Amino acid sequence: MPAKTGKEYIERVDQAQANIWINGEQVKGNISEHPSFKGVMKTQAELYDMQHDPKKKEFMTYESPATGDRVGTSFIQPRTKEDLEIRRRMMQEWARHNNGMMGRSPDYINVGMMAYGSASEMFGKQDPFYAQNMSKYYEYCRENDLSLTHTLIQPQVNRGVNAAQLPDPYIAARIKEKTSEGVVIKGARLLATQGGITDEIMVFPSTLLKQAEEENPYAYAFSIPNNTPGLKFICRESFDYGKSNFDHPLGSRFEEMDTIVVFDDVVVPWDRVFALGDVGVCNQAYNESNAVVHMTHQVVSKNVAKTEFILGLVQLMIETINIGQYQHVQEKASEIIMALETVKAYLTASEANAKIDKWGIMTPDFTPLNIARNYYPKIYPRFSEIMQLLGASGLMAIPNEADFNSDIRPDLDKYLQSATGNAYDRVKLYRLAWDVCMSAFGTRQTLYERFFFGDPVRMASALYNGYDKQEYVDRVKEFLDRSEELVQK
Repeated sequence: MPAKTGKEYIERVDQAQANIWINGEQVKGNISEHPSFKGVMKTQAELYDMQHDPKKKEFMTYESPATGDRVGTSFIQPRTKEDLEIRRRMMQEWARHNNGMMGRSPDYINVGMMAYGSASEMFGKQDPFYAQNMSKYYEYCRENDLSLTHTLIQPQVNRGVNAAQLPDPYIAARIKEKTSEGVVIKGARLLATQGGITDEIMVFPSTLLKQAEEENPYAYAFSIPNNTPGLKFICRESFDYGKSNFDHPLGSRFEEMDTIVVFDDVVVPWDRVFALGDVGVCNQAYNESNAVVHMTHQVVSKNVAKTEFILGLVQLMIETINIGQYQHVQEKASEIIMALETVKAYLTASEANAKIDKWGIMTPDFTPLNIARNYYPKIYPRFSEIMQLLGASGLMAIPNEADFNSDIRPDLDKYLQSATGNAYDRVKLYRLAWDVCMSAFGTRQTLYERFFFGDPVRMASALYNGYDKQEYVDRVKEFLDRSEELVQK
């Protein structure tokens, strides 16, 4: 089938009846009607419907090379810089719809699957069979417009030892046995965002495994439907409290949910296995396929939209209470402007310097994207701080919608009016700012951005070690040598 509609997305997830647990209870019935999931699923359905908007169809979809049907642009194998630009336009159309608050909208994994599918030969190092599986699965995702969650890391039990040295070797999900039906996986993985509200789960190869024989049982890559027997999603507390869009303007729409994934003797069919029992293949897959580059391209595109939204929100707060004339206010807002233009420049540079990789895919320049993914986790928490500093007590004077519908309304209208409008609109705006920078949803966003690609210190170390600094060292040495020559003369 071609690019799906929002209705088809919801129907498929409802019909799957995945094993999802929240608040000590298993979800029964249609998950799209559950209070903790209906908001984000409605938003995700809106994203899919945008693929069928006549005004947007030409960049939201493209012709499948296999069928000629219109399929989602996030699956495109870019061959030119123009392809990258079209894909970025599509990704930012989705990101602006959710204000960059959905870090795991479907395009994030889609571009990764495209990279893996294009580099399927890489998985054939173990066996050509795995390469065929990967290539076919990418096409299956594209032609069926699959939505995917993913899981990457092991449970944080004792970070001082590897998974094989934990009290129970099956705390971290590992290969238990191989049968004629497939590979049996037992244990747990973290942290599947949108766990259970997608079609399938991609179990990414971990990039943190040590080169040791005892680590091989924890090395694998596969994808399976979310309703596979033995697969369980355990949710944290929902940050969608079932309140109105006025009370929780972001949490009520974009609460993606994060889940622990439990594999209780899950059988992964052989045709869904892409790598198995080889630490070397798994550790290299993310970089060698350039999946990391394409996924970072999606993230930085999303972050541009998110920063645009933050800037607009802060400026509207400034105008609402008339504080724009103060220099310290202008300075704080300028920080966001500088961040926005910086992230946009990284994105532009990555596309301008894109090159065809060894798999035949037009791939953005990773250096500016890598800088961007190291920069944003540091600047995003500052956005929240700026909103708190500018909003001050206004972020506490936020009665809810029920108050405005009560007998106390005249007092609210009098005491909470703003320089530019009425109390209702002012509180609505400040509740939005509160939901960005102070609510459970908002603080989860800050934590999420801090660790989007992993430990910031480890990422910085990888950047330092991978960045070619020798040219600049040589320049300094040359200058020192010239200085010495001048002294001797």
